[in-house]
Amino acid sequence: MKKVIVIGGGAAGMAAAYAASFHVADVLLLERNEKLGKKIYITGQGRGNLTNAADIGDFFEHIVSNPKFLYSALYGFTNEQLLELLKSYGLVTKTERAKRVFPASDHASDITAAWRKALQARGVKVRLNCGVKELLTKDVLALPEEAGGGATFCITGVRLDDGSEELADHVIVATGGISYPSTGSTGDGLRFAQGLRIHTTVLRPALVPFTTLETDICALQGLSLKNVGFLVFDGKKRLYEGFGEMLFTHFGVSGPLVLSASSRVTGCFDGAPSETDTKDDDKHPAQKKTLSAEIDFKPRLSKEQVDKRLLAEIQKRPKQAYRRFFEGLLPKGIHPVMVARSGIDKERRIGTLTKEDRQIVGGLLKHFSLTLTGTRGFKEAIITQGGVDVKEIDPQTMRAKRIKGLSFAGEVIDVDALTGGFNLQIAFSTGIAAGNGLAES
Repeated sequence: MKKVIVIGGGAAGMAAAYAASFHVADVLLLERNEKLGKKIYITGQGRGNLTNAADIGDFFEHIVSNPKFLYSALYGFTNEQLLELLKSYGLVTKTERAKRVFPASDHASDITAAWRKALQARGVKVRLNCGVKELLTKDVLALPEEAGGGATFCITGVRLDDGSEELADHVIVATGGISYPSTGSTGDGLRFAQGLRIHTTVLRPALVPFTTLETDICALQGLSLKNVGFLVFDGKKRLYEGFGEMLFTHFGVSGPLVLSASSRVTGCFDGAPSETDTKDDDKHPAQKKTLSAEIDFKPRLSKEQVDKRLLAEIQKRPKQAYRRFFEGLLPKGIHPVMVARSGIDKERRIGTLTKEDRQIVGGLLKHFSLTLTGTRGFKEAIITQGGVDVKEIDPQTMRAKRIKGLSFAGEVIDVDALTGGFNLQIAFSTGIAAGNGLAES
């Protein structure tokens, strides 16, 4: 094999080009943006949550879609190997709460800087501001009966947006999904796959904020909650339960806890958005079904313990007005909403609260209800759920099973995980697998 083209200069593409350079003399990395790793810049709120320091075996409980497919890739290039590689190219990292790994500088740009050094050291050619229009194919090849029969294609290179062609012996598609299209994730790889009759699964926004029906929480915009529980239900069926941080917004709720919940339940809304639903800035009009959610402000306390805490507060300050009852219990910004939802007169003295009143307040503290009407869509989704069907790909080499000269890596594949650095590790690991997979060609 003489030449390999990698389409997409994100996490998966850079890793794929780097690994390919050990097996192929001529590696060309094409990126439609003005710089490499553009989506990495927005991870970890700009700080670059590049991986997680958990044991690699623990990663799989955080993977939402097709975890078994990723066994070879993740064990083939672990988080420890990733950090050792980037350290050799100057990246200093630190590990924070929940074992999230960041650059010590808190600058995501340091991650891409290390990868650029790695690519340069390996002689990889990088061409920026270079979009790919389509894949080039040659003669249709007949498939044997044991492979299902029919016909397939052999990839011979790419046609660029300017109409020129680049020939290659192998092409690795690492173009990402369709979330955050401003970073270059415009669905090109999925279009390439569909054009070759490679099956792709339904696309949905994941790690994305929820919109809510309730209007009283609009006043809570910007209020952040820590160490709370968040539960999502479809009727009586519990779909998700988690613990962590969340944030109220002008449209609903967001934050790490909510984003993780969205990955688990995004497919439960009727009329879940597909790749054609990317023009809506807010929620998708096709999402008509609602889900119910609850915030548990005191997840470490039982119902009985909460009641004891409330009784102690009543006995400690019986003459205070009820509007001040939540002081010391909750952040100040949410007090008016709690008072209003309880239906108790805000000027009433705390000492006059009855057992029934305590039950109402306790219920609010443990079961603050929300109605989830949908998600904010692909423009605000961190990742895309869905993509090239894993059944179409060899999990060890990332090569397409039915198309010669073609591999996939990263978010373009139907694999995704929760927040915490897991998705970037998947991108790096599948990229390395795709590059190393060329050794077997």
